[in-house]
Amino acid sequence: MNAPYDGDRGQGAGVDPAGQVPQQPAADPAQDPYLQHAYDQDPYRAQDLSAQDPVTEALYDRAAHPPPPPGTYQEPEPLYQQPPSPPYAPDPRIWAQTPPPEPSGPSRHLPYGDDARTTQYTGVDDLVTRAGEQDPEPDAFAHLFRDQQGTAKTVPAPAQEPLPPPPAPKSSGGRVSSLAKSSAVMAAGTIVSRLTGFLRNLVMAAAIGVGVLSDTYQVANVLPTMIYVLVGGGALNAVFIPQLVRAMKNDKDGGEAYANRLLTLVIVLLAGVTTVCVLAAPLLIRMMSPTIASDPQKMDVAVAFARFCLPTLFFMGVHVVLGQILNARGRFGAMMWTPVLNNIVIIATFGAFIWAFGSFTESGVSTATITPEGVRLLGIGTLLGLTVQALAMLPYLREAGFRMKLRFDWRGHGLGKAAGLAKWTFFFVLANQLGMIVVTQLATAAGAAAEKDGFTGTGITAYNFALLLWQLPQAIITVSVMTAVLPRISRSAHDGDPAAVRDDISYGLRTSAVAIVPSAFAFLALGVPMAGLLYAGSGPEGARNIGFTLMAFGLGLIPYSVQYVVLRGFYAYEDTRTPFYNTVIVALVNATAAAVSFVVLPARWAVVGMAASYGLAYMIGVGVAWRRLKKRLGGDLDGSHIMRTYARLCMASLPAAVIGGLAAFGITKALGGGAAGSLAALLGGGIVLLGVFFLAAKRMRIEELNSMVGMVRGRLGR
Repeated sequence: MNAPYDGDRGQGAGVDPAGQVPQQPAADPAQDPYLQHAYDQDPYRAQDLSAQDPVTEALYDRAAHPPPPPGTYQEPEPLYQQPPSPPYAPDPRIWAQTPPPEPSGPSRHLPYGDDARTTQYTGVDDLVTRAGEQDPEPDAFAHLFRDQQGTAKTVPAPAQEPLPPPPAPKSSGGRVSSLAKSSAVMAAGTIVSRLTGFLRNLVMAAAIGVGVLSDTYQVANVLPTMIYVLVGGGALNAVFIPQLVRAMKNDKDGGEAYANRLLTLVIVLLAGVTTVCVLAAPLLIRMMSPTIASDPQKMDVAVAFARFCLPTLFFMGVHVVLGQILNARGRFGAMMWTPVLNNIVIIATFGAFIWAFGSFTESGVSTATITPEGVRLLGIGTLLGLTVQALAMLPYLREAGFRMKLRFDWRGHGLGKAAGLAKWTFFFVLANQLGMIVVTQLATAAGAAAEKDGFTGTGITAYNFALLLWQLPQAIITVSVMTAVLPRISRSAHDGDPAAVRDDISYGLRTSAVAIVPSAFAFLALGVPMAGLLYAGSGPEGARNIGFTLMAFGLGLIPYSVQYVVLRGFYAYEDTRTPFYNTVIVALVNATAAAVSFVVLPARWAVVGMAASYGLAYMIGVGVAWRRLKKRLGGDLDGSHIMRTYARLCMASLPAAVIGGLAAFGITKALGGGAAGSLAALLGGGIVLLGVFFLAAKRMRIEELNSMVGMVRGRLGR
């Protein structure tokens, strides 16, 4: 039996369109049932694709023998002699070789222009390559060996299997749209949270001012955050999220047992740490600010605030781990929206303080005049806010199908590996917090010295208030984008795909830069009217000094945001040692520059110099981290594309900041530095700054900005 010519494809087995083989006379069907329709009609081909002539399918190579173009077939010429027939039929078990496997899915190449989504040519592969795995099929070549069999047996036709439906085509841009949607949900929650956070700070300033009493509350209130981040916060965000993603991908229960073990571990650890810290509150206050500890009245008030604030670190940790469990399951909104409840409770608390004791401008409350009832009111409200924030996560967990259960079987389930990775994160946070402790000590000392000279708003309160406002673009844009991208980066790193990791990091940097770069220049140009409007309740002098601190932070927002994104690349590869070394460099530079500012500058301007030191430290840290991550990803970090985007954004922002700053300064001179004048200066200067920036960026054809504007227009058009 000769291999058929390609002209008979799809016309039935045994058909010879070229007329090269004479037709054999059909035998009597009653004498030999196997010979009946053996060449004229093949019942199997008309019924099932997998039963088409497997010999032809195995031998024929369509790619090597493409069909002639339509219309080029020649008329068949008659043959004058019949080719000699072999004495025995060829044995397909010897010469029918297994064809190479063909890649599955819509990406495989098919000849003749066939569409892989609708064309199924898999019968021969399943028959030949999986013969050892399946039960024996009926012999499809039985009719070829009819003369070698003693008894005729009917070969049953294989059952027809329904063809699987063609796969739906994937939507282009699904990944980007999914990330954009998740980032938008988180950005909306962060915006509302930050706005209520600003309102909280405004009510705080109106209740207790921005002087030494506010510094005392700030020191006590920042303690639980620092201890939580030191004990487990950094490890939860940087180490356990990739572990949760892997557990969801590999575990049969979708990572639920691993998440419950992690939650139990956090509860036990933070409960013990909280108890120890509450008992050691005087030591912690003395460590944070020797200046406050040297005054008995200030020390008593600070310790009383600390005993109420320190238990919040337990609820802070529970809130974060529950939020990260939801983030690993693609639920990003809860963690960004629940802090709004905390802000509302604290706003109500300080509002009640104003109602009971009067505003700061009326009462002039200080560490010497505040009553124990007032301290308890502020402390209980602060603790209640974090408690409500943590408990509000429970309905979201139930909606996501997560069942909370305490599990103490920690051994042999991957927590030891995560703890080994977390040790470097602990050192990372320790180095960062040591630097912040130095800054806190220096800032409180500078604030106390400046207040003796009649200047308010020059201590740690001014530093923290300006820092919170300065971090707003980072929290809204960069954190939201990277929280949605981090699970993807972790999966790409786990799959050994550095190109995907590089693309996601480049996407995060370039997308966040559209808002980060102009915001940094806006803080530099409009810092004073911003603070003058927001903190007018604390007095014009204190608000102006906070504005100067905000201006000093200004441009440091750019390296601060870049550092955050770059470190996510190391965490995706479970490398926590490199971020530790990088943070040691940042902390040393920050502490050293802050100490120099405290010694060289007057007390009034010392905190302003410390704010500038913060950005300088991150600028140096970015240079170190960038080179290390570039080497980790094979020497390619899409640097030219990223630098081009940042350079164009800076060139567009610089003239906008100069013109907008001059406009705001002129309005302030004309209307004064009060709340009304600051509002007018902020609106006028902001409109000018945004207009000039947009026109300059439009002329420079910044790709990321044009994409964002197009997306906004599309949304508004709907």
